[in-house]
Amino acid sequence: MFDTVIHGGTIYTPEQSFVGDIGINGETIAEIKEGGGLEGTQVIDATNKCVFPGFIDPHVHIHLPFMGTNAIDDHESASKAALVGGTTTIIEMICPGSDDEPASAFTEWKDLAEDGCCCDYTFHLAVVRFDELAKEQLRKLVANEGVQSFKIFLAYKGALNISDENLLELMKLAKELGVTITAHCENAEAIDSKQKELLTEGKTGPEWHEPSRPRNVEAGGVQHLCEFAEQTGATVYVVHTSCGEAVSRAMEAKERGVDVTVEAVAPHLVLDKTYAERPNFEGAKFVMSPPLRDEEEHEALWNGLANGLVSTIGTDHAPFNFKGQKDMGTENFTLIPNGIPSIQERIDLVHTYGVCKGKIDSRTMVDVCSTNVAKQFNMFPRKGALVVGSDADIVVYDTDYVGTFKHEDGLSKIDYCGFEGMERKGRSDVVFLRGKVVAEQGKFVGETGSGIYLPR
Repeated sequence: MFDTVIHGGTIYTPEQSFVGDIGINGETIAEIKEGGGLEGTQVIDATNKCVFPGFIDPHVHIHLPFMGTNAIDDHESASKAALVGGTTTIIEMICPGSDDEPASAFTEWKDLAEDGCCCDYTFHLAVVRFDELAKEQLRKLVANEGVQSFKIFLAYKGALNISDENLLELMKLAKELGVTITAHCENAEAIDSKQKELLTEGKTGPEWHEPSRPRNVEAGGVQHLCEFAEQTGATVYVVHTSCGEAVSRAMEAKERGVDVTVEAVAPHLVLDKTYAERPNFEGAKFVMSPPLRDEEEHEALWNGLANGLVSTIGTDHAPFNFKGQKDMGTENFTLIPNGIPSIQERIDLVHTYGVCKGKIDSRTMVDVCSTNVAKQFNMFPRKGALVVGSDADIVVYDTDYVGTFKHEDGLSKIDYCGFEGMERKGRSDVVFLRGKVVAEQGKFVGETGSGIYLPR
Protein backbone atom coordinates (compact mmCIF):
# COMPACT_ATOMS: atom_id res chain seq x y z
CA MET A 1 0.00 0.00 0.00
CA PHE A 2 1.52 3.28 -1.14
CA ASP A 3 0.93 6.71 0.38
CA THR A 4 -0.41 7.90 -2.99
CA VAL A 5 -1.14 6.24 -6.31
CA ILE A 6 -1.59 8.15 -9.56
CA HIS A 7 -3.85 5.80 -11.47
CA GLY A 8 -4.50 5.16 -15.13
CA GLY A 9 -2.66 8.01 -16.84
CA THR A 10 -0.26 7.91 -19.78
CA ILE A 11 3.10 7.96 -18.00
CA TYR A 12 6.17 9.49 -19.64
CA THR A 13 9.31 7.78 -18.36
CA PRO A 14 12.70 8.67 -19.91
CA GLU A 15 12.51 5.63 -22.19
CA GLN A 16 8.85 5.27 -23.16
CA SER A 17 5.23 6.15 -22.48
CA PHE A 18 2.45 3.80 -21.42
CA VAL A 19 -0.77 3.68 -19.43
CA GLY A 20 -0.19 2.66 -15.84
CA ASP A 21 0.14 3.63 -12.19
CA ILE A 22 2.75 5.47 -10.15
CA GLY A 23 3.15 4.66 -6.46
CA ILE A 24 4.54 7.35 -4.15
CA ASN A 25 5.92 6.86 -0.65
CA GLY A 26 7.01 9.95 1.25
CA GLU A 27 8.77 12.32 -1.14
CA THR A 28 9.85 9.82 -3.78
CA ILE A 29 8.53 7.57 -6.53
CA ALA A 30 8.42 4.02 -5.15
CA GLU A 31 7.03 2.07 -8.11
CA ILE A 32 5.88 2.56 -11.69
CA LYS A 33 3.72 -0.20 -13.11
CA GLU A 34 2.56 -0.47 -16.69
CA GLY A 35 -1.08 -1.53 -16.84
CA GLY A 36 -1.77 -0.40 -13.28
CA GLY A 37 -2.89 -2.38 -10.27
CA LEU A 38 -1.16 -0.42 -7.50
CA GLU A 39 -3.05 0.41 -4.32
CA GLY A 40 -2.68 3.58 -2.29
CA THR A 41 -4.08 5.40 0.72
CA GLN A 42 -4.76 8.31 -1.63
CA VAL A 43 -5.63 7.67 -5.27
CA ILE A 44 -5.52 10.32 -7.99
CA ASP A 45 -7.45 9.31 -11.11
CA ALA A 46 -5.41 10.28 -14.17
CA THR A 47 -7.53 8.42 -16.73
CA ASN A 48 -7.26 10.02 -20.19
CA LYS A 49 -4.59 12.41 -18.90
CA CYS A 50 -0.82 12.59 -19.34
CA VAL A 51 1.53 12.07 -16.40
CA PHE A 52 4.70 14.11 -16.82
CA PRO A 53 7.73 14.74 -14.60
CA GLY A 54 7.56 18.10 -12.87
CA PHE A 55 8.73 20.79 -15.25
CA ILE A 56 11.89 22.81 -14.63
CA ASP A 57 12.33 26.44 -15.65
CA PRO A 58 16.04 27.06 -16.32
CA HIS A 59 15.77 30.85 -16.54
CA VAL A 60 13.85 32.86 -13.96
CA HIS A 61 14.23 36.32 -12.43
CA ILE A 62 12.38 37.02 -9.18
CA HIS A 63 14.48 39.28 -6.97
CA LEU A 64 15.79 41.47 -9.79
CA PRO A 65 17.13 45.00 -9.34
CA PHE A 66 17.02 46.40 -12.88
CA MET A 67 16.90 49.82 -14.51
CA GLY A 68 16.28 51.67 -11.26
CA THR A 69 13.48 49.45 -9.99
CA ASN A 70 12.94 45.88 -8.82
CA ALA A 71 10.87 43.07 -10.31
CA ILE A 72 7.39 43.08 -8.79
CA ASP A 73 7.16 39.41 -7.79
CA ASP A 74 8.48 37.91 -4.59
CA HIS A 75 9.41 34.24 -4.22
CA GLU A 76 5.99 33.33 -2.88
CA SER A 77 4.00 34.83 -5.75
CA ALA A 78 6.36 33.67 -8.51
CA SER A 79 6.67 30.12 -7.19
CA LYS A 80 2.92 29.73 -6.73
CA ALA A 81 2.48 30.87 -10.34
CA ALA A 82 5.13 28.37 -11.41
CA LEU A 83 3.47 25.47 -9.60
CA VAL A 84 -0.05 26.00 -10.94
CA GLY A 85 1.54 26.06 -14.39
CA GLY A 86 3.25 22.72 -13.79
CA THR A 87 6.77 23.97 -12.98
CA THR A 88 8.07 22.35 -9.80
CA THR A 89 11.69 23.54 -9.90
CA ILE A 90 13.14 26.90 -10.94
CA ILE A 91 16.67 28.10 -11.57
CA GLU A 92 16.80 31.75 -10.57
CA MET A 93 19.40 34.20 -11.82
CA ILE A 94 21.30 35.93 -9.02
CA CYS A 95 22.12 39.36 -10.48
CA PRO A 96 24.44 41.38 -8.20
CA GLY A 97 25.72 44.85 -9.03
CA SER A 98 29.27 45.63 -10.07
CA ASP A 99 30.32 46.47 -6.50
CA ASP A 100 28.57 43.54 -4.80
CA GLU A 101 30.49 40.56 -3.48
CA PRO A 102 29.35 37.22 -4.96
CA ALA A 103 29.09 35.59 -1.52
CA SER A 104 26.83 38.28 -0.08
CA ALA A 105 24.69 38.26 -3.24
CA PHE A 106 24.26 34.50 -2.99
CA THR A 107 23.25 34.81 0.66
CA GLU A 108 20.78 37.62 -0.13
CA TRP A 109 19.02 35.68 -2.89
CA LYS A 110 19.01 32.39 -0.98
CA ASP A 111 17.59 34.01 2.17
CA LEU A 112 14.77 35.58 0.16
CA ALA A 113 13.95 32.26 -1.50
CA GLU A 114 13.99 30.38 1.82
CA ASP A 115 11.50 32.88 3.19
CA GLY A 116 8.71 32.17 0.74
CA CYS A 117 9.53 29.88 -2.19
CA CYS A 118 6.85 27.22 -2.65
CA CYS A 119 8.64 25.18 -5.33
CA ASP A 120 12.17 23.78 -5.27
CA TYR A 121 14.90 26.14 -6.43
CA THR A 122 18.54 26.58 -7.31
CA PHE A 123 20.58 29.39 -8.85
CA HIS A 124 22.77 30.64 -11.66
CA LEU A 125 25.18 33.21 -10.23
CA ALA A 126 25.85 36.23 -12.44
CA VAL A 127 29.48 37.31 -12.47
CA VAL A 128 29.77 41.08 -12.81
CA ARG A 129 32.60 41.76 -10.38
CA PHE A 130 35.73 39.69 -11.03
CA ASP A 131 38.57 40.86 -8.80
CA GLU A 132 40.68 38.57 -6.61
CA LEU A 133 38.12 38.60 -3.77
CA ALA A 134 35.36 37.66 -6.18
CA LYS A 135 37.41 34.79 -7.63
CA GLU A 136 38.07 33.42 -4.15
CA GLN A 137 34.39 33.63 -3.24
CA LEU A 138 33.29 31.97 -6.48
CA ARG A 139 35.53 29.01 -5.72
CA LYS A 140 34.04 28.68 -2.25
CA LEU A 141 30.45 28.95 -3.49
CA VAL A 142 31.08 26.12 -5.95
CA ALA A 143 32.74 23.97 -3.28
CA ASN A 144 30.47 24.70 -0.33
CA GLU A 145 27.07 25.74 -1.72
CA GLY A 146 26.74 23.57 -4.81
CA VAL A 147 26.77 26.46 -7.28
CA GLN A 148 27.26 24.82 -10.68
CA SER A 149 26.51 27.60 -13.16
CA PHE A 150 27.63 31.18 -13.64
CA LYS A 151 25.80 33.82 -15.69
CA ILE A 152 27.46 36.46 -17.84
CA PHE A 153 26.02 39.38 -19.78
CA LEU A 154 27.39 40.54 -23.11
CA ALA A 155 24.94 43.44 -22.86
CA TYR A 156 23.87 46.31 -20.58
CA LYS A 157 26.97 48.49 -20.88
CA GLY A 158 28.15 49.96 -17.59
CA ALA A 159 25.77 47.85 -15.52
CA LEU A 160 26.04 44.09 -16.00
CA ASN A 161 28.37 43.52 -18.93
CA ILE A 162 31.69 41.72 -18.44
CA SER A 163 34.91 42.69 -20.24
CA ASP A 164 36.58 40.28 -22.64
CA GLU A 165 39.60 40.09 -20.37
CA ASN A 166 37.47 39.00 -17.43
CA LEU A 167 35.35 36.73 -19.60
CA LEU A 168 38.41 34.80 -20.72
CA GLU A 169 39.64 34.38 -17.16
CA LEU A 170 36.18 33.41 -15.92
CA MET A 171 35.90 30.73 -18.61
CA LYS A 172 39.24 29.29 -17.55
CA LEU A 173 38.00 29.21 -13.95
CA ALA A 174 34.71 27.60 -15.00
CA LYS A 175 36.57 24.93 -16.95
CA GLU A 176 38.75 24.22 -13.92
CA LEU A 177 35.76 23.98 -11.58
CA GLY A 178 33.49 22.07 -13.97
CA VAL A 179 30.94 24.88 -13.97
CA THR A 180 28.68 25.87 -16.88
CA ILE A 181 28.74 29.45 -18.18
CA THR A 182 25.22 30.62 -19.05
CA ALA A 183 25.36 33.65 -21.30
CA HIS A 184 23.20 36.52 -22.49
CA CYS A 185 24.70 36.97 -25.95
CA GLU A 186 24.56 40.40 -27.54
CA ASN A 187 27.13 43.20 -27.79
CA ALA A 188 26.99 45.96 -25.18
CA GLU A 189 29.00 48.48 -27.22
CA ALA A 190 27.04 48.01 -30.45
CA ILE A 191 23.71 48.32 -28.63
CA ASP A 192 24.80 51.42 -26.73
CA SER A 193 25.89 53.11 -29.95
CA LYS A 194 22.67 52.26 -31.82
CA GLN A 195 20.47 53.35 -28.91
CA LYS A 196 22.15 56.75 -28.79
CA GLU A 197 21.75 57.13 -32.54
CA LEU A 198 18.03 56.34 -32.43
CA LEU A 199 17.34 58.65 -29.49
CA THR A 200 19.19 61.49 -31.22
CA GLU A 201 16.83 60.98 -34.17
CA GLY A 202 13.82 61.32 -31.84
CA LYS A 203 13.00 57.61 -32.02
CA THR A 204 12.05 57.09 -28.38
CA GLY A 205 9.12 54.62 -28.32
CA PRO A 206 9.17 50.92 -27.48
CA GLU A 207 8.95 50.05 -31.17
CA TRP A 208 12.61 51.10 -31.48
CA HIS A 209 13.83 48.59 -28.92
CA GLU A 210 14.19 45.79 -31.48
CA PRO A 211 16.02 47.89 -34.10
CA SER A 212 18.49 48.94 -31.40
CA ARG A 213 19.62 45.33 -30.88
CA PRO A 214 19.15 43.53 -34.23
CA ARG A 215 19.62 39.85 -34.94
CA ASN A 216 23.19 40.20 -36.18
CA VAL A 217 24.20 41.69 -32.82
CA GLU A 218 22.80 38.64 -31.04
CA ALA A 219 24.33 36.18 -33.49
CA GLY A 220 27.66 37.96 -33.19
CA GLY A 221 27.45 37.64 -29.42
CA VAL A 222 26.91 33.90 -29.72
CA GLN A 223 29.90 33.58 -32.02
CA HIS A 224 32.04 35.65 -29.66
CA LEU A 225 31.07 33.47 -26.69
CA CYS A 226 31.78 30.29 -28.62
CA GLU A 227 35.20 31.51 -29.74
CA PHE A 228 36.18 32.02 -26.12
CA ALA A 229 34.72 28.62 -25.20
CA GLU A 230 36.70 27.00 -27.99
CA GLN A 231 39.87 28.62 -26.70
CA THR A 232 39.31 27.61 -23.05
CA GLY A 233 37.32 24.38 -23.28
CA ALA A 234 34.57 25.85 -21.10
CA THR A 235 30.99 24.56 -21.22
CA VAL A 236 28.59 27.30 -22.36
CA TYR A 237 24.81 27.62 -22.44
CA VAL A 238 23.22 30.37 -24.55
CA VAL A 239 20.11 31.74 -22.85
CA HIS A 240 16.93 33.14 -24.48
CA THR A 241 18.00 32.65 -28.11
CA SER A 242 15.58 34.62 -30.28
CA CYS A 243 16.49 33.85 -33.89
CA GLY A 244 17.70 31.19 -36.30
CA GLU A 245 20.91 33.04 -37.07
CA ALA A 246 22.00 32.84 -33.43
CA VAL A 247 21.16 29.12 -33.29
CA SER A 248 23.21 28.57 -36.46
CA ARG A 249 26.28 30.25 -34.98
CA ALA A 250 26.04 28.00 -31.94
CA MET A 251 25.66 24.87 -34.06
CA GLU A 252 28.64 25.84 -36.23
CA ALA A 253 30.69 26.04 -33.05
CA LYS A 254 29.28 22.74 -31.82
CA GLU A 255 30.47 21.08 -35.03
CA ARG A 256 33.96 22.35 -34.21
CA GLY A 257 33.77 20.63 -30.83
CA VAL A 258 32.57 23.50 -28.64
CA ASP A 259 30.43 22.31 -25.71
CA VAL A 260 27.49 24.66 -26.31
CA THR A 261 23.78 24.28 -25.53
CA VAL A 262 20.98 26.56 -26.75
CA GLU A 263 17.92 27.70 -24.80
CA ALA A 264 14.72 29.25 -26.15
CA VAL A 265 12.17 31.06 -23.99
CA ALA A 266 8.40 31.02 -24.28
CA PRO A 267 7.80 34.62 -25.47
CA HIS A 268 10.13 34.22 -28.46
CA LEU A 269 8.17 31.15 -29.58
CA VAL A 270 4.70 32.71 -29.72
CA LEU A 271 4.99 36.53 -29.86
CA ASP A 272 6.53 38.69 -32.59
CA LYS A 273 7.88 42.22 -32.75
CA THR A 274 4.53 43.73 -33.76
CA TYR A 275 3.48 43.37 -30.12
CA ALA A 276 6.20 45.84 -29.11
CA GLU A 277 4.94 48.18 -31.85
CA ARG A 278 1.47 48.56 -30.36
CA PRO A 279 0.36 52.21 -30.05
CA ASN A 280 -0.06 54.37 -26.94
CA PHE A 281 3.02 52.85 -25.28
CA GLU A 282 1.22 49.50 -25.03
CA GLY A 283 4.23 47.98 -26.76
CA ALA A 284 6.28 48.49 -23.58
CA LYS A 285 4.60 45.41 -22.13
CA PHE A 286 6.49 43.39 -24.72
CA VAL A 287 9.99 44.83 -24.35
CA MET A 288 12.55 42.18 -23.47
CA SER A 289 16.13 41.45 -24.49
CA PRO A 290 16.92 39.98 -26.90
CA PRO A 291 13.76 41.49 -28.38
CA LEU A 292 10.79 39.84 -30.02
CA ARG A 293 11.62 39.21 -33.68
CA ASP A 294 9.78 38.76 -36.98
CA GLU A 295 7.21 35.97 -36.95
CA GLU A 296 9.39 33.91 -39.31
CA GLU A 297 11.79 33.29 -36.43
CA HIS A 298 9.13 31.20 -34.66
CA GLU A 299 9.58 28.44 -37.21
CA ALA A 300 13.36 28.55 -36.88
CA LEU A 301 13.09 28.05 -33.12
CA TRP A 302 10.37 25.37 -33.24
CA ASN A 303 12.34 23.49 -35.90
CA GLY A 304 15.42 23.76 -33.70
CA LEU A 305 13.48 22.25 -30.80
CA ALA A 306 12.10 19.46 -32.98
CA ASN A 307 15.50 18.43 -34.34
CA GLY A 308 17.48 18.86 -31.12
CA LEU A 309 19.46 21.98 -32.00
CA VAL A 310 17.61 23.90 -29.28
CA SER A 311 17.70 21.87 -26.09
CA THR A 312 15.58 23.70 -23.49
CA ILE A 313 12.68 26.12 -23.06
CA GLY A 314 12.69 28.58 -20.17
CA THR A 315 10.84 31.82 -19.59
CA ASP A 316 13.23 34.63 -18.68
CA HIS A 317 10.39 35.55 -16.31
CA ALA A 318 11.08 39.17 -15.29
CA PRO A 319 7.87 40.82 -14.04
CA PHE A 320 7.63 44.61 -14.17
CA ASN A 321 4.26 46.33 -13.92
CA PHE A 322 3.03 48.27 -16.95
CA LYS A 323 1.89 51.08 -14.68
CA GLY A 324 4.54 52.40 -12.33
CA GLN A 325 7.52 50.50 -13.80
CA LYS A 326 7.42 50.00 -17.58
CA ASP A 327 6.22 53.61 -17.89
CA MET A 328 9.58 54.82 -16.55
CA GLY A 329 10.56 54.66 -20.23
CA THR A 330 7.68 56.70 -21.64
CA GLU A 331 10.07 59.23 -23.16
CA ASN A 332 13.02 56.88 -23.70
CA PHE A 333 12.70 53.20 -24.64
CA THR A 334 16.11 52.42 -23.11
CA LEU A 335 14.60 53.07 -19.67
CA ILE A 336 11.79 50.49 -20.02
CA PRO A 337 12.47 47.60 -17.62
CA ASN A 338 12.91 44.46 -19.72
CA GLY A 339 10.72 41.41 -19.33
CA ILE A 340 7.63 39.50 -20.47
CA PRO A 341 6.47 37.33 -17.54
CA SER A 342 5.56 33.73 -18.42
CA ILE A 343 6.46 31.52 -15.46
CA GLN A 344 2.84 30.33 -15.16
CA GLU A 345 1.99 30.17 -18.85
CA ARG A 346 5.11 28.43 -20.24
CA ILE A 347 3.96 24.80 -20.35
CA ASP A 348 0.50 25.59 -21.70
CA LEU A 349 2.02 27.84 -24.37
CA VAL A 350 4.40 25.08 -25.44
CA HIS A 351 1.58 22.54 -25.48
CA THR A 352 -0.85 24.80 -27.33
CA TYR A 353 1.48 26.28 -29.95
CA GLY A 354 4.00 23.45 -30.17
CA VAL A 355 2.39 20.08 -29.49
CA CYS A 356 -1.17 20.85 -30.62
CA LYS A 357 0.08 22.43 -33.84
CA GLY A 358 2.36 19.50 -34.64
CA LYS A 359 5.63 21.38 -34.32
CA ILE A 360 6.91 19.13 -31.55
CA ASP A 361 5.49 16.05 -29.83
CA SER A 362 4.72 15.50 -26.15
CA ARG A 363 7.98 13.63 -25.63
CA THR A 364 9.95 16.60 -26.92
CA MET A 365 7.96 18.92 -24.65
CA VAL A 366 8.97 16.82 -21.64
CA ASP A 367 12.59 16.76 -22.76
CA VAL A 368 13.00 20.47 -23.44
CA CYS A 369 10.93 21.68 -20.48
CA SER A 370 12.21 19.20 -17.90
CA THR A 371 14.58 16.31 -18.63
CA ASN A 372 17.19 18.17 -20.65
CA VAL A 373 17.28 20.96 -18.06
CA ALA A 374 17.85 18.47 -15.25
CA LYS A 375 20.67 16.81 -17.20
CA GLN A 376 22.29 20.08 -18.22
CA PHE A 377 22.33 21.48 -14.69
CA ASN A 378 23.20 18.40 -12.61
CA MET A 379 19.78 17.54 -11.19
CA PHE A 380 19.04 14.34 -13.10
CA PRO A 381 17.59 11.85 -12.23
CA ARG A 382 16.44 13.34 -8.92
CA LYS A 383 14.56 15.89 -11.01
CA GLY A 384 13.31 15.74 -14.59
CA ALA A 385 12.37 12.06 -14.73
CA LEU A 386 9.66 9.64 -13.66
CA VAL A 387 11.85 6.83 -12.34
CA VAL A 388 11.86 4.86 -9.11
CA GLY A 389 13.83 6.79 -6.50
CA SER A 390 13.44 10.22 -8.06
CA ASP A 391 11.60 13.05 -6.31
CA ALA A 392 7.84 12.67 -6.74
CA ASP A 393 7.55 15.91 -8.71
CA ILE A 394 4.70 14.94 -11.01
CA VAL A 395 2.23 16.75 -13.26
CA VAL A 396 -1.09 15.20 -14.20
CA TYR A 397 -1.83 17.11 -17.39
CA ASP A 398 -5.27 17.54 -18.94
CA THR A 399 -4.72 17.80 -22.70
CA ASP A 400 -8.45 18.29 -23.30
CA TYR A 401 -8.72 21.55 -21.38
CA VAL A 402 -9.65 24.50 -23.61
CA GLY A 403 -9.65 28.17 -22.65
CA THR A 404 -7.76 31.42 -23.12
CA PHE A 405 -4.89 33.03 -21.28
CA LYS A 406 -6.20 35.68 -18.88
CA HIS A 407 -4.56 38.03 -16.40
CA GLU A 408 -7.22 37.23 -13.82
CA ASP A 409 -5.99 33.62 -13.69
CA GLY A 410 -2.41 34.63 -12.92
CA LEU A 411 -0.75 34.27 -9.52
CA SER A 412 2.19 36.55 -10.35
CA LYS A 413 1.89 40.09 -8.98
CA ILE A 414 2.30 41.55 -12.47
CA ASP A 415 -0.50 43.88 -13.62
CA TYR A 416 -0.92 42.40 -17.11
CA CYS A 417 -0.70 39.12 -19.03
CA GLY A 418 1.52 39.12 -22.09
CA PHE A 419 -0.65 36.46 -23.72
CA GLU A 420 -4.07 37.93 -22.90
CA GLY A 421 -6.87 36.37 -24.96
CA MET A 422 -4.63 33.89 -26.78
CA GLU A 423 -5.91 30.36 -27.29
CA ARG A 424 -4.97 27.86 -24.57
CA LYS A 425 -5.17 24.09 -24.92
CA GLY A 426 -4.13 21.99 -21.95
CA ARG A 427 -3.69 22.58 -18.24
CA SER A 428 -1.80 21.09 -15.30
CA ASP A 429 -4.67 19.38 -13.51
CA VAL A 430 -2.82 18.09 -10.43
CA VAL A 431 0.75 19.02 -9.49
CA PHE A 432 2.88 17.14 -6.96
CA LEU A 433 6.03 18.50 -5.33
CA ARG A 434 8.00 15.77 -3.60
CA GLY A 435 4.90 13.67 -3.07
CA LYS A 436 2.49 16.37 -1.92
CA VAL A 437 -0.30 17.90 -3.99
CA VAL A 438 0.52 21.61 -4.31
CA ALA A 439 -1.75 22.72 -7.17
CA GLU A 440 -5.08 21.63 -8.59
CA GLN A 441 -6.88 23.02 -11.63
CA GLY A 442 -5.16 26.38 -11.56
CA LYS A 443 -5.27 26.85 -7.78
CA PHE A 444 -2.36 26.68 -5.34
CA VAL A 445 -3.18 24.26 -2.52
CA GLY A 446 0.26 23.67 -0.97
CA GLU A 447 2.14 25.18 1.94
CA THR A 448 3.84 28.55 1.53
CA GLY A 449 7.60 28.30 1.83
CA SER A 450 7.72 24.55 1.28
CA GLY A 451 10.31 24.70 -1.49
CA ILE A 452 13.88 23.59 -0.78
CA TYR A 453 17.26 24.70 -2.10
CA LEU A 454 18.98 22.24 -4.43
CA PRO A 455 22.78 22.26 -4.23
CA ARG A 456 24.05 20.74 -7.46
